[in-house]
Amino acid sequence: MLDVAIIGGGVCGLVLARELAEKGVSFALFEARERFGGRALSVWNRTSGQRLDLGPTWIWPETEPNVCALVDSLGLKRFDQHDPGAVLYLDDPEKSPAERAQPGLHAGAQRIEGGMGALVQALAAAAPPESLRLGWRLIATRDIGDHVELDFETSGKTETVVAKRVVIAVPPRLVAERMAFSPPLAEHLLAAMEDTPTWMAFAAKAVAGYSGAPDWRTQGRSGNAFVTHHQAALSEVFDACDASGEKAALGGFFALTPELRESFRVGLQILVESQFVQLFGMGVADGETQIQDWSLEPLTCADADRYPLAERPIYGSTLLARPQWRGKLFLGGSETAREGGGHVEGAVNAAMRICEQITANRGEFGAISSDLSASPEKVNELCLERFAAWAAAQRAPTFAIYRRRLVESLSRGQREQLTQRAMLGAVEETLGAALIVIEDLPFDAARVAVERGRSDLTPKVQAAFNGFFQELLDSVVEFNQTSCALSNFPDEHHPSKDYISTTLRDVAAAWREFSLDANGLLIEKRGRERERATRSAG
Repeated sequence: MLDVAIIGGGVCGLVLARELAEKGVSFALFEARERFGGRALSVWNRTSGQRLDLGPTWIWPETEPNVCALVDSLGLKRFDQHDPGAVLYLDDPEKSPAERAQPGLHAGAQRIEGGMGALVQALAAAAPPESLRLGWRLIATRDIGDHVELDFETSGKTETVVAKRVVIAVPPRLVAERMAFSPPLAEHLLAAMEDTPTWMAFAAKAVAGYSGAPDWRTQGRSGNAFVTHHQAALSEVFDACDASGEKAALGGFFALTPELRESFRVGLQILVESQFVQLFGMGVADGETQIQDWSLEPLTCADADRYPLAERPIYGSTLLARPQWRGKLFLGGSETAREGGGHVEGAVNAAMRICEQITANRGEFGAISSDLSASPEKVNELCLERFAAWAAAQRAPTFAIYRRRLVESLSRGQREQLTQRAMLGAVEETLGAALIVIEDLPFDAARVAVERGRSDLTPKVQAAFNGFFQELLDSVVEFNQTSCALSNFPDEHHPSKDYISTTLRDVAAAWREFSLDANGLLIEKRGRERERATRSAG
């Protein structure tokens, strides 16, 4: 039996595979496509002699530290997006574009040499080859009690895989719409998944490569443009040349809706090439154009995603970040990340979160049953002692998580609710890990009483966190008051009683969710053990 089955071979799934491999966790990754990367797609452009990105293109070092660290650790090179401070604007199809000064258009963005495809290839190469499987489409997931069963469609037949845990590293809205679970996922969880738009799923992108050096740079143009008239095929255009600036390429995002792109499909390439010429002249008339319409990708775009977003979504739902099925089901993908949601940074952050949840104290409790096989009461007593010791050991790490989240929020330019969000995130990470520890502990729950839906073990598990949150809050307040980084944020530097009360209400809500999940897990253990005892007696 696998320790972990990873569904989805995009950046999130691949990063998680790399992390689990380093920690010695057995896993297999299943990707429905015949390629890895998901929305990270780089295609070879023969004319310009380079790979060009038809999915995500940029990373931002100032606000996305984890993906940058990953790129560096894999030995890949980053380079600055060409951004000389000038932009072309075209608001009338009958007129020539006008140039305007606009420094810092791309906000310090960088690209990866070889495109995002280089990142995908490096991550896939870091995983054991036998653990990666292409062309496996998940069709059903079942909770069997102490493990999960997964049905896949592959090579024209159905295959069943058994694993202790499953990670669905697929956009949540797509999961809610296209995947079957038994028992069904909770309605409030499904609602949260359906309310999470898949970033750029409705979008389409075009790239064009040219032989030789970029003609627009020779003319003193930046390669950046915005087109706002009603006949525009592309709304935004950017310089997509390589790091040396010697291999010419342009990229652009479509202004046309999915419906209009479909109606113009035959002439879409001509429209794109004509717009490039209108912006930059005949020097870009003879290129190789490639188009990717993500709204036509059933493994990317849900039905509800086929409409432009009025504004950028707020990602990072606490429901989506919480383990489900008593620590056996995890939801991944960039859209589940609070920091960097929708970007490659979010995919990396989601993978790191899930890895921490899965590997928390893995294997630490395996010897309990053999130590105390004679007495179920004694086994439970020792399990509770071990859990209390684990919880006590999380006090410093939880505060460290708070500090890490605070720094990440500041680095991303966030200015409001810094303490509240960082503390809630730290608590949720720890409580999510606690559920997995409870699942791993060999409680003998068959003869434990359950009254009014509550296991007698539940209050004893809860007791392990006595004083935990108050101590965390005291550490947070003390740290904030001495933090130079927060000195410019009075509400965070010296949080008011009302602010602290609001933060504690959020923590209390997370605690209630944990308590319900822990109680359900213990009752589920009781039911499994009684069922096994009945089968053995028969």
